[in-house]
Amino acid sequence: MRIIKLTTLIIIVSIIITSCSGNAGKKLNADNESLLLSTLYQQKSAEVVALSYQAYNIAELRLNQILEHNPYDKPLAIIVDVDETVLDNSPFEAKSILENTDYPTYWKEWCELASAKALPGAVEFLNYAATKGVEAFYITNRKVEFQAVTMKNLEKKGFPNVDNAHMLFRTIESNKEPRRQKVLQSHEIVILMGDNLNDFTDLFEANSEPERLQNVNDLKAEFGKKFIILPNATYGAWLDALTKGQPEMSKKEKLDFLTKQLESF
Repeated sequence: MRIIKLTTLIIIVSIIITSCSGNAGKKLNADNESLLLSTLYQQKSAEVVALSYQAYNIAELRLNQILEHNPYDKPLAIIVDVDETVLDNSPFEAKSILENTDYPTYWKEWCELASAKALPGAVEFLNYAATKGVEAFYITNRKVEFQAVTMKNLEKKGFPNVDNAHMLFRTIESNKEPRRQKVLQSHEIVILMGDNLNDFTDLFEANSEPERLQNVNDLKAEFGKKFIILPNATYGAWLDALTKGQPEMSKKEKLDFLTKQLESF
């Protein structure tokens, strides 16, 4: 009888341990669940493809308007961000979800593959601009150590102006304004394209969510005219702005905090 009771106890304990292990695994794997729908939206939705075409169609219309009555003495330039503006990094986000990892884990490996797809309309528009004598400058916050592999990726996809003179990578600071000013020394910037408001002006650097919204309202006439934005629901300064001023948080704490930002009725 004691042997039976002991055996039963062992079985019960085993079930509890297995159950707890299973729940722990689920909890671990759930940490990146917040990225699931946004990453699928970036990868699989026809809407993102349509928005990308729309952005580059608008850019071409604007460029043609500018070229028709070009008032500038300096050569014309278009500034584009790289990630989620001309190259699609959604496979990196997918890897982060499946492996339950965060940036920069796997980022180096992803960049070195040089296999990111071009965003719809990007190659065609920038090559069209090149035929009109308008140069593309790539201002990215990829670190300079990834310049060679990024250029390899861009060349493989057929982008123009892929050379050291047109590639401005991050060295020390993430603020892109000094690099935009560098382009302005020799060129007139007529269009800026990006997935992040920081890609357009440093007015959006290190600002809170209400300040960012106010700046967008103040600059509303520039969107679709000089500033052309592309969709990115997975990451960006918009997310940082929502958690600004908060102490270092775990993923669960961050999700709980962000949930409280929802506006319901």
